[in-house]
Amino acid sequence: MSSEAGSQAAGGGAPWAGGVTLDSSGRPLDQIRLVGIAATGYHGVFEHERREGQRFVADVVVHLDTRRAAAGDDLAHTLHYGVLAEQVAAVLAGEPADLVETVAERIAATVLAFQQAVAVDVSVHKPQAPITVPFDDVVVTIHRDRTKLPAAEPYRPPVEAAAPAPAPAPPTSTAAFPLVGPPSGPVAAHVPGLAPAGEPVARPDWHGVMEAPAPAAGPVDRDPEDTLDVAPAQPVDVVLALGANQGAAQETLRAAVSDLARVPGLEIVDVSPLARTAAVGGPEQPDYLNAVVLARTTLAPRALLRATQAIEQAHGRERVERWGPRTLDIDLIVVGSTLAVTDDLELPHPRAHERAFVLQPWAQLDPDAVLPGLGGGPVAVLAATAPDREGIRWLALDWLTAPVPAPQPEPDPAPGQHGPVGEAPHGQHPAGDWRP
Repeated sequence: MSSEAGSQAAGGGAPWAGGVTLDSSGRPLDQIRLVGIAATGYHGVFEHERREGQRFVADVVVHLDTRRAAAGDDLAHTLHYGVLAEQVAAVLAGEPADLVETVAERIAATVLAFQQAVAVDVSVHKPQAPITVPFDDVVVTIHRDRTKLPAAEPYRPPVEAAAPAPAPAPPTSTAAFPLVGPPSGPVAAHVPGLAPAGEPVARPDWHGVMEAPAPAAGPVDRDPEDTLDVAPAQPVDVVLALGANQGAAQETLRAAVSDLARVPGLEIVDVSPLARTAAVGGPEQPDYLNAVVLARTTLAPRALLRATQAIEQAHGRERVERWGPRTLDIDLIVVGSTLAVTDDLELPHPRAHERAFVLQPWAQLDPDAVLPGLGGGPVAVLAATAPDREGIRWLALDWLTAPVPAPQPEPDPAPGQHGPVGEAPHGQHPAGDWRP
């Protein structure tokens, strides 16, 4: 069972100490225990484990404050352990994983998706593990809370697909944004497989992408609960994360920024420094170049998603392999105050809180930014503790106007000097010279 002296409960609570989580006043929180939840799962590294399955058992201890629920005798103010038990069983019987550790993280994430939960202990038993010596059980036990978040996503119940409602017509104009020409240096020499300089890139046809379909003759049924198809009454703040590691990655990202500026109803506010980062997950692949764009929009979230996907496709994006190499990736991180989980879009982005390649550039732009939603918090703090923070190679400040060099081995910084990730010099805008 993992234990860290500095681990804090939600809301500034005291440390977790060997099975007890303290609240902000130093008093032990209450516990709800679910012991012996069992299901047949298909987790393991061997083929026969994936084919035949075996019994897995989970014990879950949820740390929370039950006083409000007890005072009002109201289920709404505590955790519905019947629902939680079904979700834990669904994780055990669900998507196969190689490691029991991964299953435990998924269960912890599922528990912390309940807002009443402050912390959780999870034990996953694998009593039929393929071990060649006599044994009683194999148990993986973890403790997770709002500061030491699970390294997995929570269980999502299957959602029946529904016909998408037509998006409302977007505004017809957007603020001007300076277009950036090709770099002055020989970027092509640094990137294998770069297309010849000057080769045209297809631009998305915003008329076809953004316009709502013609109204049908008669009433159209719309889901009033689906806020993703509703345009905001006033412009809202947007955070977009851009990444590329195939072809002329820097040039692609520069062109993508200009393409975003052409989207009707989207106004670019700021562009971050460019980060070179190690790939997270997926097959072995080159480093990524990543940047964050702050913007304002009057588009519905799903209309904005379609616009960004059109830009990806214009630059040759193919969704062949999960976490595989990409010519261009544009993720919606935050769109106003929208909180939603659907088959095609989750807001805020469910993994943004643990991705340094999003958090570091974002914190450079806005040191006081806050990521909403589960696992959210001050962006600068999340960036400093993100699991992949060591994969940030360096930040380029003027990448929109100057070529970025090919990756080189990073020398150890001399005493007293900053490492490869630094801040912009005083008085210089982090993204270089693009702003008027």
